[in-house]
Formats: sequence, structure tokens, C-alpha cells
Amino acid sequence: MTLFTLRDLAVVEAVLRDAARAEILPRFRHLGAGDVRAKSGPLDLVTAADEAAERVITAALRRAFPGCLVVGEEAATADPALLAGLAGADLAFVVDPVDGTWNFAAGLPLFATMVAAIVRGEVVGAAIHDPVGGDSALALRGEGAWTESPDGRRQGLRVAAPVPVAEMTGIASWRYLPPGPRATLCRNLPRVAACWDYRCAGHEYRLLAGGQCHFLLFNQLWPWDHAPGWLLHREAGGYAARFDGRPYSPTVTTGGLICAPDAASWQALRSALLED
Repeated sequence: MTLFTLRDLAVVEAVLRDAARAEILPRFRHLGAGDVRAKSGPLDLVTAADEAAERVITAALRRAFPGCLVVGEEAATADPALLAGLAGADLAFVVDPVDGTWNFAAGLPLFATMVAAIVRGEVVGAAIHDPVGGDSALALRGEGAWTESPDGRRQGLRVAAPVPVAEMTGIASWRYLPPGPRATLCRNLPRVAACWDYRCAGHEYRLLAGGQCHFLLFNQLWPWDHAPGWLLHREAGGYAARFDGRPYSPTVTTGGLICAPDAASWQALRSALLED
């Protein structure tokens, strides 16, 4: 199995910083009328920053890791067959050039640039860079999770301690659930203490891994949205599984995902939110 090291993760993080500085931040709050368009619907946007940053990140990763597979969100939207390569690639990267595109297009400073490294279907490295704040949340499989500032200062990440469901706070993204489960979830949300939605998985996973909330719940599982944050949460001590209890895999895009402080909290949340 190809190794992915701390030095490799530092290379990936530098690639994200460079792309954010060159292609994303100069376009923030400066998008022209032709720089934003809808993909699958009015809430699914792509901007010139997404496309330019993905090109730059893809090229830089291929230079740094010859022979790697790079699956960017926009490239996979154009060619869904790219996803099939993740399971068998010796080294692959999934790239979300601007996570939180709706926020970015609206001029809200809540978006991220994300990459996960995947070795034969297993997530081994993650970087979630905040272009506005300038820092990154990083994780290496078996080595923990931390934030790193531009000057190299690190701060470890640790999930929140378990509490009863009625005291939990978190994010539940119900938009992509089928009508029946959506109605059940929305009806059950008052069972937790508070719930919100940042429309940016990168920042939501950072909040979770840093112990600032207790849970995340998602239905749609594109790997560029969830592989980086899933590893960040896992390495910060958290527990995650799909709605049916099976483990998360970046090669599976359906079946939902609940992230919680531990297995007991996961089970309690699933019962409280998804069952009548």
C-alpha cells in the first residue's frame, strides 16, 4: 500500500493555500454576471472560482504526486465515471475547490477548500483550508487531527464529550432526504437542544472536530464533501456510520451519515432523529 506521510499532507495543504490565494480570494465579492451558473438546480451553483481553483489544484497535485488520480467535484460532475477509480487507485485525491459555493457567491465568508487523500479506497489524509481565516484543519490517519496557522502553530482537535440527546447541538442537512424520512427528521429536530446548517460541510466538520457541537447528519455523500471531514472527525476521537450502521466509505455516495462523539451517542441520535 502506498504510504501517505505528514510531509505529503504538508504539500497538499500548501497547494490549497496557493490556490485560495491565487484563484479564490481575488474573486470573492468580485464575481461578474457570467461568473456564476446553476448546475442541477438553483441551489447547486458553480462559479469561475470553483473551476479555476480546481484546475490549479489538480495540476499541482499531479506534479507533486506523479501517477495519482485526482477527482475534482467539477470534473466528476462532467464525467461521473471518474468516481469508479477511487476504490482501486494506489493514491487518489478528491477535491472540493470551493465548498460552500452558495455562500461564496452570496458574498458570505463561510466557505472552504478541501482535499482528501485516498489509498485503495481508504481515506488516509485530509486538509480543510479556510481561505478567509487563513488556517487549515488537517488529519493524518492514525496520527490525529489539528488546526495549523500560516506561521506553523498547531492546535489539537478533540470532539465534544458525550451528553444526552436533549443537550446535543449540531447540524442536520435534510434537503436531500426523500420526503418521508425528511418529514420524520424535521418533526424530530426539537428533540435536540439546537440545530443549524451552515451550507458548508468543511466548516461544519471543523466545528464538530473541535468540540463546538455534538453531531452532523447528512444524506448525500459525495466524497469531496465528506471524505476530508470524516477523517478529521475520526482522528479527533469521533464515531461515524451510515444510517444503517455500516461504516463510511468514500466510494459510497448514498445511505446517509451520522457523526457523533461515540457509538452510544450515534445510536441515541439515530433513534431520536430518524425513528417515529
